[in-house]
Amino acid sequence: MRTDIAEPVRLEDYRVPDYLIDKVDLDVKLHPTATRVTARLEIRPNPNGRPGAALVLDGDGLVAKRVVLDGEELDAAAGFITPDQLTIAAPPQRPFVLLTETEIDPSANTRLMGLYRSGHAYCTQCEAEGFRRITYFLDRPDVLSTYHVRLEAEVAEAPLLLSNGNKIEEGAIDGTTRHYALWHDPFPKPCYLFALVGGDLGSVHDEFTTRSGRKVALGIHVERGKEALAGYAMDALKRAMAWDEEAFGREYDLDVFNIVAVSDFNMGAMENKGLNIFNDKYVLASAATATDADYAHIEAVIAHEYFHNWTGNRITCRDWFQLCLKEGLTVFRDHEFSSDMRSRAVHRIGDVRALRAAQFAEDAGPLAHNVRPDTYLEINNFYTATVYEKGAEVIRMLKVLVGDEAFRKGMDLYFERYDGTAAIVEDFVACFAEASGRDLAQFFRWYTQAGTPLVSIAASYDAAARAFTLDLAQSCKPTPGQERKEPFVIPIALGLVSRDLGDLPLRTGAQDGASESELARGVIELSTPRRRITFRDVPSCPVPSLFRGLSAPVRIDLGSSESDLVTLVAKDSDSFNRWQAAQTFATRLLIRSVAQVRSGGTPCCDTELVEALGTLIETSDDPAFVAEVMTLPSEADIAREIGENVDPDAVHFAREALRRTIGESLAGILRATYERLADDGPYSPDAAAAGRRALRNVALSLLAAGDPGEGTRLATRQLASSTTMTNEIAALGVLAHVGGLEREKALDAFYHNHQGEPLVIDKWFALQAMIAEPGTLDRVRRLMAHPAFALSNPNRVRALVGAFAAGNQTRFNAPDGSGYQLVTDIVLELDPKNPQVAARLLSAFKSWRMLEDGRRRLAEAALRRVAAVQALSPDVKDIAQRSLA
Repeated sequence: MRTDIAEPVRLEDYRVPDYLIDKVDLDVKLHPTATRVTARLEIRPNPNGRPGAALVLDGDGLVAKRVVLDGEELDAAAGFITPDQLTIAAPPQRPFVLLTETEIDPSANTRLMGLYRSGHAYCTQCEAEGFRRITYFLDRPDVLSTYHVRLEAEVAEAPLLLSNGNKIEEGAIDGTTRHYALWHDPFPKPCYLFALVGGDLGSVHDEFTTRSGRKVALGIHVERGKEALAGYAMDALKRAMAWDEEAFGREYDLDVFNIVAVSDFNMGAMENKGLNIFNDKYVLASAATATDADYAHIEAVIAHEYFHNWTGNRITCRDWFQLCLKEGLTVFRDHEFSSDMRSRAVHRIGDVRALRAAQFAEDAGPLAHNVRPDTYLEINNFYTATVYEKGAEVIRMLKVLVGDEAFRKGMDLYFERYDGTAAIVEDFVACFAEASGRDLAQFFRWYTQAGTPLVSIAASYDAAARAFTLDLAQSCKPTPGQERKEPFVIPIALGLVSRDLGDLPLRTGAQDGASESELARGVIELSTPRRRITFRDVPSCPVPSLFRGLSAPVRIDLGSSESDLVTLVAKDSDSFNRWQAAQTFATRLLIRSVAQVRSGGTPCCDTELVEALGTLIETSDDPAFVAEVMTLPSEADIAREIGENVDPDAVHFAREALRRTIGESLAGILRATYERLADDGPYSPDAAAAGRRALRNVALSLLAAGDPGEGTRLATRQLASSTTMTNEIAALGVLAHVGGLEREKALDAFYHNHQGEPLVIDKWFALQAMIAEPGTLDRVRRLMAHPAFALSNPNRVRALVGAFAAGNQTRFNAPDGSGYQLVTDIVLELDPKNPQVAARLLSAFKSWRMLEDGRRRLAEAALRRVAAVQALSPDVKDIAQRSLA
């Protein structure tokens, strides 16, 4: 493990590579402990580089066996080569060939970067800097090469041999028990997109015909015996391919597209050209093993990685500072795909929940950074919600600002102009400036300024003049390294809602501060610190509906009354803002309740909110939407809105009290809803059926909050009769929350029934880790010794320890610091084996500064304990140091 002191990498220091590698020939002889990799590199000086510069190739823990320069063997012991670097001090200043041979041990690779073993299969993960763990190379994304790969392995061990591109030859090796396969990828790519797989896997095959009539062979390869669980993933892949042709005009370009699912993977999936490698949780599904949420995630992640073929592969990023150029853009594309496949309004609510939970919290803490960072110590720590989720929101705003037509023109121009290149964010934005005729220089601040802007709105109504005025103001708090913020361009999609008439027409006069194009689009742009807009011919005081669909990733301070919010829940034509109004009402009530609890009082109750929720259940014909509205803001959401001096126990108590009030007050409605939505046919993961199950299970959860005895009875019955994992895990969750003997019996039975399904057992781990009781810390420790748990498997670690740290606010933030102690103990144990996963666990401390004094001191001490360890990986050291800065 690298424990060297990393030097900051700065965007301003970027320079082009001094050498380019046009062609890579790899010969990989797979062996469990001694894989031999021979790399033949065709290199030439970069005409834009430094003449005569040394050639320095990256390595990471490599064992060099041979180095040959233009046919002349060099002495590998001569000092120009180390496990982490190969230096040719005076390379030829003409095209030349460098051949290296290295030996690596895939079985010992617990970092899961480079070439490693997952079960009995060989697989790779090279993003961001894993290729250097396979062979010496210019491991940077702006070096694009074509690849010709020969794979060799024992037939019995790895009958399936896959790599990027198209397979051009395969066969047995005479006189041996081994075989080979040759693969060629004609599209130049950076080395982080290289992949190989070798193993004895089961396969599912299909075919897709592109709009130009080409046949593409599709393959999904999984652990033998699980082929039947890959059907939905294949269906999602074919739908994604067709959608990308229709929505973005992008057609697939190779003869084959392969997906391989493995159980040991640091991330969700990887978009290697023509050979995507997936965490198996995003491929395998059946009604009995996967929830509706799992199906939705499979659909989204399959699409995301496929969409990278153009936004990430055909056009890649020049350097890792441009990571948002491929990730933010591709997240935007997969959001659009999922919205078209499902309910756009409900999907948007889910996206915003995720954005606020992960990215708003990131922006509010010491780990805040720009969508395009200026500097980094460890690039693996910048695969963040800011790069992915906020990066997608920035592109969504761009589409709102320029309009659908100009956005499509800009995308087409980007694909045409930069295909086959390594681009930067400026290239991307310039295409939309050209397509729309707009100056987007100020908009670019969304890429260069961190933090979540706050938009404050004051509204007033002049009955005599029939005029309604909005005074808008924007601000943004300082973030690490950025004390002063310049104004953003903030698109505000809005409407005016009458209590009697619904949406009102938007009219202003010539001097009222809004242009005709803004009114026509229903989008006002706030690009200055303040702006005033007056609407005319408004018959009565309306309720403003602002940031419809969350048109910008901002926090909103609007002094709407509770009755205004109830009006929006009932009357707003924008479904997202109907949901937002209910969330705002609940959040305000919960914040008041937290204050009451901390002062020794009882939680607040508001019958107006409860009645509005009851009316919505009885009148809405969209169960999925109602389920979202009935789900209260999370404890983390409430803590974030309080912002400082947070007591997680008080937050938990107040939220549970409101759930209990809703469950008691709406018991009849909830029970009728629960019975009405009982499953009455075969399982389908479609949005409508999933929405019915979602509302039924929300009703069950609230019934249990209001009457634990009744909830236990209903949940026990549902658990016993369920034929779907969605309903089974929902019932088990209710029992886990209620507690008592029934919980332990149900948990034991669930494990007994599903012990052969690791992805299901992950749910079992996670449910127990999130029990908000004092005994959960000891429960987590016991579960870490369970035979089904392995610290070497990222999915198990995320399910148990990650769920505890991120999903159990009261126990992770226990007032005695025991939760911090547990997580930091695991981080330090895991760091030498898998620094990436360890660093992700440590990032659970990202909001420690908002806690009350006692917890804040304990959290800081825990972080300082980690930071003081001398042999930390760069990954964990970076998170610890930035968290404390």
